[in-house]
Amino acid sequence: MGNTPEIIQTLLERFPQARITSQPTADGMPTAWVPADSVKAALRFLKGEVERPFRMLYDLTAIDERMRGHREGQPASDFSVVYHLFSYDRKAEVRLKVPLQGETPSIATITDLWPCANWYEREIWDMFGVGVDGHPCLRRILLPPWWEGHALRKEHPARRTEMGRFWMPEDRQAHLMDAMQFKPEEWGMRCDLEGFECLFLNFGPHHPSTHGVFRIILQLCGQEIVDAVCDIGYHHRAQEKLGERQSWHTYIPYTDRVDYLSGVLNNFPYVLSVEKLTGIEVPERAKVIRILMAELFRIISHLVFLGTFAQDLGMMSPVFFMFTDREKALGIVEAVTGARMHPSWFRIGGVAQDLPEGWDTLVRDFIGYMRQRMKEYPGMILENRIFRERTEGVSPLAVEQAIEWGATGPVLRACGVPCDMRKLQPYAGYDEFDFDIPTGVQGDCHDRAFVHMEEILQSLRIMEQCLERMPDGPYKSKDQLATPPLKDKHTMYDIETLINHFLGVSWGPVIPPGEASVITESSKGQFSYYLVSDGNTTSYRTRIRGTSFPHLQMVPMMTRGLSIPDLVAILGSLDFVMGDVDR
Repeated sequence: MGNTPEIIQTLLERFPQARITSQPTADGMPTAWVPADSVKAALRFLKGEVERPFRMLYDLTAIDERMRGHREGQPASDFSVVYHLFSYDRKAEVRLKVPLQGETPSIATITDLWPCANWYEREIWDMFGVGVDGHPCLRRILLPPWWEGHALRKEHPARRTEMGRFWMPEDRQAHLMDAMQFKPEEWGMRCDLEGFECLFLNFGPHHPSTHGVFRIILQLCGQEIVDAVCDIGYHHRAQEKLGERQSWHTYIPYTDRVDYLSGVLNNFPYVLSVEKLTGIEVPERAKVIRILMAELFRIISHLVFLGTFAQDLGMMSPVFFMFTDREKALGIVEAVTGARMHPSWFRIGGVAQDLPEGWDTLVRDFIGYMRQRMKEYPGMILENRIFRERTEGVSPLAVEQAIEWGATGPVLRACGVPCDMRKLQPYAGYDEFDFDIPTGVQGDCHDRAFVHMEEILQSLRIMEQCLERMPDGPYKSKDQLATPPLKDKHTMYDIETLINHFLGVSWGPVIPPGEASVITESSKGQFSYYLVSDGNTTSYRTRIRGTSFPHLQMVPMMTRGLSIPDLVAILGSLDFVMGDVDR
């Protein structure tokens, strides 16, 4: 019991008959196995009864355990459901895992505890076939309703070449189209309200304001939005399934495409999680280089948000100004990495190359340029009378409401919560940098834009400090799990070392068995990879907890009683990317 984390010990004392067992993990997060018949009571206790409670359901996912070899000290299970909770009061996390047996396991819903559990529970049914008893509308969410099988089960193929020929005769096309039709009664919706016949309107999936392939079915009573159903999954690219077939290194380029506006900010949580699994120490120079490039991409993402948000509301000039600024930033990315939007530049243990000669001049010039631009943008956008009328007081979020729905990043900070993982749980050297956390007051559409605007200035502050304190030294760890053997010492010496080099490059390193997850502050909010290694050259389970997925789930709640123009403003203010939603 001496090594049992405090919160797990509290659970053991509160539920002495529940057969709760603690599990050590590579990331050091308190982790406990809880039987299915006790997990809901344990979650309720952690959310509302324990001192300094874990009020946020940060993530909910599952693991197909049937082919996993290294499960020492863990209870037997065919599938495991994983709950990841977060406490802003404690600045801490806890992970509860539930063992399930059989081909068609099930677990009780927790949508009555956290409304954001709705989509997560639909996802574990869709991807793993784990049933959820009591769920209000258990149906597929990322895959179409006619899909056969559950894609993240181990028996489901990961490559197109492993599947049969795809065919689409006319009768099959008609059947599939019928399956995609929206039927209000299946969602508990009525076609009439108090004698008034409702109109059901498709908004998307191809609409400029949805910023991607995203469909919302609106229930309208006159011009008022009575309810809405979000239909996602059109952009699904099996990013988590790909993690099971790619080596630890070759998966890095896939991470770039999750939030395709944030570049290396996508690489950050992945490489940090792998480094937790391996115990790799990152050199100081590599840490500062990473922070420099991460903040540059935060600015790039925020510029796209502000320009397109203003454009959604009818303003044409800002998007041209801000895309010009973005081009200057991407010019630095290109000079440093050789690529632009998707550099895939972070590496396990550091970065791909050292900074090129003249990088400091490029960064210094950009900082000076952007500071001048940032003197103009608040007046151009935030203080514009029409922009204010369209955004002020529109869909304000209370703090408790935002946390209940899993909101993070600028959306949560707009409610007045100074929560930023770079400060709350400093990672990768951020604790050595001085910057502020901008917050809003009402949590409305205007506050969300304000927070993004202010965060650009804070990112410029951090970049300036990177300029001043860039240390000397290597840009990547020399650990054999991060770097192939050096040719002059370990490769050309004899045939054995040559073989080791060949295997290390072609197959990649063998990562020790374990589990790890590191939350980072991406441009849109908290972002993490939950990685499970079975002691192989590939990940056994790759779970992506993006930011946009829980944010889009709030849309029906945020739009009820408002109008379609308000919906456009709300969607723009949430700063979502569909690659981040659908993965």
